[in-house]
Amino acid sequence: MNAATAELNEIAIQMNVLGRAAVFAARALAQATTESKNEALKGAARAIRARKPEILEANRLDMDQARARDLSGALLDRLMLDDKRIESMARGIEEVIALADPIGSVIAEWTRPNGLRIQRVRVPLGVVGIIYESRPNVTADAGALCLKSGNAVILRGGSESSHSSRAIHSCLVEGLRTAGLPETAIQIVPTTDRAAVGHMLSSMTDYIDVVVPRGGKSLVERVKREARVPVIGHLEGNCHVYVHAAADLEMAKSVVVNAKMRRTGICGAAETILFDRNFLGAAQVVKSLLDTGCAVRGDESIRAVDARVTAATDADWYTEYLDSIVAAKVVEGVEDAIAHIEQYGSAHTDSIVTADLNAAERFLAQVDSAIVLHNASTQFADGGEFGMGAEIGISTDKFHARGPVGVEQLTSYKYVVRGSGQIRP
Repeated sequence: MNAATAELNEIAIQMNVLGRAAVFAARALAQATTESKNEALKGAARAIRARKPEILEANRLDMDQARARDLSGALLDRLMLDDKRIESMARGIEEVIALADPIGSVIAEWTRPNGLRIQRVRVPLGVVGIIYESRPNVTADAGALCLKSGNAVILRGGSESSHSSRAIHSCLVEGLRTAGLPETAIQIVPTTDRAAVGHMLSSMTDYIDVVVPRGGKSLVERVKREARVPVIGHLEGNCHVYVHAAADLEMAKSVVVNAKMRRTGICGAAETILFDRNFLGAAQVVKSLLDTGCAVRGDESIRAVDARVTAATDADWYTEYLDSIVAAKVVEGVEDAIAHIEQYGSAHTDSIVTADLNAAERFLAQVDSAIVLHNASTQFADGGEFGMGAEIGISTDKFHARGPVGVEQLTSYKYVVRGSGQIRP
C-alpha cells in the first residue's frame, strides 16, 4: 500500500467514525426535549461571547493565511470576523432558541369514515452534512438550526476558515455538554483534505441523509455531481432588480444601490439592473451606482446615459459577479423584464420597484424564483431577515425546501395512524 492510498484509507476511517457517532446522536436528538435543546443553544451563545478573544485570534490566523494566498476582497469579507459579527452569531443562536420547536408538531390531521385517526407529524431529517467555504459564521448558524430541528450535523468548512470554524465549533460542543446532550450531535471534519469531501459525498450513504452545500459555483457543482444522497442548495445567485416605469426615483436609487453594494459577496446581491424604457430616472440611478464605486456594464441605452458605463456582453447577463460590478439593461415593460429574468436568472431572488400595484402583482406571480420582492432590496434574501433566526443557505430547488433553509425546512414528516382494531376488507 503506497502513502497516498494509506492516507485515503485513514480519511475514510475518520469520516466513518464521524458518521456512526452522528447516527447515534441523531437518535438521541430526535427524542430530546425542547428545553434541553434550548439549554444547549443558550450555553453555546454564552460560550461564543465568553470566548470572543479566542475566536478573534483564530480568525486572525485564517485572515493572514487568506491574504498570503491572495484571496479576493469578496472572500476576505466573508471570512472576516469582528466584535459585531461575533455578537451577531450569538444573537442568531438566541433567535433560534425563540423559534417554535417543529419536532412533533402536527401539520394536519383527519379521521377516516372507518374511524382511523391520521396525523402528519414533523420529524427530523436525521443526519445533515453541510459543506461550506469561507464563512465561519455558518458553523454557528448550521449547528444551531440542526440542533433545534433535532438533526445531528457533520460540518465541513473550507480550509481558509478552519481555525475560526473550529473555535466556534468548540463553543457549540460546550453548549451540548452543558445540556447533557451527545457532544457528537454537532461534529466538524478534522481534516482540510479535499478527499474528505469526496468520501462524505460518495461513501457515507449509511450515515448522512441530506447534504447542504454553501459556497461558490464550483463547490455546489461538485456536490450536486458527486453526492449519493439528496442535496439542498442553489448553484448561483444571479439576482435582478427591475425598475418599473412607475418607480419612485428616490426609492429606486436607494433599493438598487443597497441591493448591489451593501455586501457584494453574498448570494442575494443584485447582479443585473433592468430599467423600464419609460422610467425617466435611469441616468440618476446609474450615477448613484457609479458614484459608490460600482462598475456598470450596460447595453447601448445605458451607455448613453453616462460615459463611465462600459459595454456589456451577452455573458454579463449570466454572470454572478460577487463584486462591485453590475450589468444594466433597458427593457420594454414588465413582460420583457420577466422574459429576461427567465432566460438569464438563476431562480434565486428578484425584485421589482414600482408604485403600480398591478405591475407588481404580475411580476410577483410570474417570476418563478425562490424569493420575489416588491419595493425591497434583494439583500433581504436571508433567513434571519425572514424571522427564521438563521439559515444554512438558500434553496432554488422546487421540492422539499425552497428559499431560506431554516429550522422547519430541516424536517420531514411521518404519518401516525391510530385505530381501534380496524382491518382492511
